[in-house]
Amino acid sequence: MEAVNSARKVDMQNPGSDLSEQIKAATKEIHVRAENTQLMLSYQKGQITLPQYKLLLCSLYEIYKALEEEMDRNASHPGVAPIYFPQELGRLETLERDLEHFFGQEWQKRVIIPAATHRYTQRLRKIGEGNPKLLVAHAYTRYLGDLSGGQVLGKITQKSIGLSSGAGLSFFSFPGVSSPNRFKQLYRSRMNSIELTKEEREGVLEEAIMAFELNIQDLYIRRCERRAWKIVKTPATQVIYSSLCLCTASGTGASSLTSTSHKTAK
Repeated sequence: MEAVNSARKVDMQNPGSDLSEQIKAATKEIHVRAENTQLMLSYQKGQITLPQYKLLLCSLYEIYKALEEEMDRNASHPGVAPIYFPQELGRLETLERDLEHFFGQEWQKRVIIPAATHRYTQRLRKIGEGNPKLLVAHAYTRYLGDLSGGQVLGKITQKSIGLSSGAGLSFFSFPGVSSPNRFKQLYRSRMNSIELTKEEREGVLEEAIMAFELNIQDLYIRRCERRAWKIVKTPATQVIYSSLCLCTASGTGASSLTSTSHKTAK
């Protein structure tokens, strides 16, 4: 209900504004919550651990697998086609390379997926089948967030867990995007061109808020210890959306990380 009220409030206040600006306004409060989670604060200080990073990769793989498969399936849909950039933004192959680096060739048998991630992927599958126009909320939040903060997060991760080369960091690289700023302008322009009724626009705004909420729920995260699983209680936010909170829906994540990373380097 809170998400519905926030979305409708934004829609009434800004009936003629661009969709990207409306998403930014609708998710402002929840974005602040995302930025101030313990893992995000630790990440900015360069205190990410290898187990945390590996679990993050596992979660991101499942999320992007669902998102990109649904985007592929709906590539010709009028609500998806304008923002369909598989060559420039596709993350699935990069995540597969990173997971193979850390878990070996049989990585698919070794990864573990938190319950909150399953809830997120189920939502993506549901809207991909029944209401593809809502995919723009997840695509915008995820892709532009990772594109905005990827370079900085990659450097922090490399230094924090002691990676001597770029191996294991493919996720943060976007070789198909020569200028992130120009591409983000293009992406926003394309998403703003999507034709939506008032009700559909409200639905997209609600979905953008839900994208954050799905990553804030408490869950039990399982960590691999030899062949057994040890359960550790922790907020889902501590793992799943360490990159989501960089999303350009608020426009603050990447800059705050940049300043923090400079302080850490000193």
